[in-house]
Amino acid sequence: MPKLVNPNLAKIHRNYTVEDVAALFGVHKNTVRSWIKCGLPLLDDRRPSLILGVELRGFLQKKRQLRKRRCTRFEIYCLRCRAPKRPAENMVDYSRLSESSGRLIGLCPDCHSVINRYVNVASLAEIRVVLDVSIPTAEKHINKSSALPVNSDFS
Repeated sequence: MPKLVNPNLAKIHRNYTVEDVAALFGVHKNTVRSWIKCGLPLLDDRRPSLILGVELRGFLQKKRQLRKRRCTRFEIYCLRCRAPKRPAENMVDYSRLSESSGRLIGLCPDCHSVINRYVNVASLAEIRVVLDVSIPTAEKHINKSSALPVNSDFS
């Protein structure tokens, strides 16, 4: 799994060697060398190879931006698949968190893991046009339920 690096650790007014960059982000020197092969510009062709801090920060920010995946209104991001997905069979449950917001809970159609998305109550009507949203209600007390519990000895 690739390690996420924070581009803001690079100071824009400093010059870094390959070893300095590797120590700064906690990655191997060969990782930094692969960044150079992918387009991280060097200060010049002399040794030691120097990297400008502003160039390093810009390169890592651009690399992070290319990896981002935006969800449409009817998609939920699946952490296991690492991609936005529409819930399986377009079915989600709505769990109310506050007066103005709640959470959509569904299943990923590919890996069948649980996927979540926080939504505003105002946008729920628009989402219901495309997705089948169910709002489950639970009894406040178990003794008010008409069904017997699973672990009950009564027949």
